[in-house]
Amino acid sequence: MDFAPDTTTRDITDRVRDFLADEVLPAEPVLAAQVAATPGDWSFRPVVRDLQAAARGRGLWNLFLPPGGPDGPGGLAAERGGGLTNLQYAPVAELTGYSPKLAPVAMNCAAPDTGNMELLAHFATPQQRERWLDPLLEGEQRSAFCMTEPAVASSDATNIATRIVRDGDEYVVTGRKWFATGAMNPDCGLLVVMGKTDPGAARHRQQSMVLVPRDTPGVTVVRGLTVLGYDDRDHGGHAEIVFDDVRVPASALLGGEGEGFAMAQARLGPGRIHHCMRALGTAERALDLVRERAADRVAFGAPLADQGVVREWVATSRIEIESLRLLVLKTAWLMDTVGNKAAMTEIQAIKIAVPRAVGQILDRAVQVFGAAGVSGDHPLAELLAGVRTLRLADGPDEVHLASLGRAELRRRAPYLARVAPELSTVEGDPT
Repeated sequence: MDFAPDTTTRDITDRVRDFLADEVLPAEPVLAAQVAATPGDWSFRPVVRDLQAAARGRGLWNLFLPPGGPDGPGGLAAERGGGLTNLQYAPVAELTGYSPKLAPVAMNCAAPDTGNMELLAHFATPQQRERWLDPLLEGEQRSAFCMTEPAVASSDATNIATRIVRDGDEYVVTGRKWFATGAMNPDCGLLVVMGKTDPGAARHRQQSMVLVPRDTPGVTVVRGLTVLGYDDRDHGGHAEIVFDDVRVPASALLGGEGEGFAMAQARLGPGRIHHCMRALGTAERALDLVRERAADRVAFGAPLADQGVVREWVATSRIEIESLRLLVLKTAWLMDTVGNKAAMTEIQAIKIAVPRAVGQILDRAVQVFGAAGVSGDHPLAELLAGVRTLRLADGPDEVHLASLGRAELRRRAPYLARVAPELSTVEGDPT
């Protein structure tokens, strides 16, 4: 394993770093002012559109796309930007996490659109790609992924109660979803809906996905939801949505019937590592803020930077960031070399470890800031709310811990009996 950045990575990260310093960070207070001036608006504010134009001009667009695009050599990446391996994209995504409200969306690398674009690239028909994928790649519209439901324990995706029933040349969708990120944005044109087409099938073959236009009769966006009090209004919010006998043509089926669970797992793997990459950038932002605060604030006759407990917190945070960055890089390298399925153990490991550690790093930063840390005068409280959410998004910690533990206990060869150094542990158990 060689994690030294290659020429492409160095070039891209230099340009992303310049973009952050020159345009993204100065735009943060502009975004805050525009949001405050338009309290009822869920759309992208003008500053976001300005940053998107700037990012495209700098060649920083759709960088999450793997080489050649998911649809084959010379495909999407060649046409729409991108072309980075997971290992190359890792430091880029980390940098965007330094300004999580602006940088990812400015570069068209924000969830849930990235995951939905990958779904469409892998599984959509040419007609579906033309209608939905092209506008997403151009940043002309948004999308939402509708899997989580309020009435069932959605940590077990097989619990999904939404029904997708074939009726002649149509599918009829009935159910209730929530925390559909981005769906409050009026530019959200596509809802990727997961539901059951065959409740009597094998446990992981009951689910399917359909592509539902947001303006379809029977679709009702009930409300925007908050996360620890934050409504994420500047990104398009998180919506609760009711589907009441929503009819879509049979051609709206994504993939085949019974393939919904497998497609969801294919979508969530890259999404999980992208979240972890960005979270490391958020941790670096917190440490930068702590250094500034610790140098400026005086308590008990000395700067906070001279207090032993603050030094210990900073040291612990640095150790955690460096350790987890290596694990994220190893995971990215495995995804590139042996594939997402073979790297599932590592994907689960970072999904558990990174949000936990970054949450602690942010919590220590709040403590250094005191009352100001929980106020709206600094970004720490909102960053902490976002990172805390990652312990639930794309599967809660407990599900990944159970799966990872099950995989570990399946080992048969003891450590000393293994011939080669272990690169990938064991194949993960996505169930």
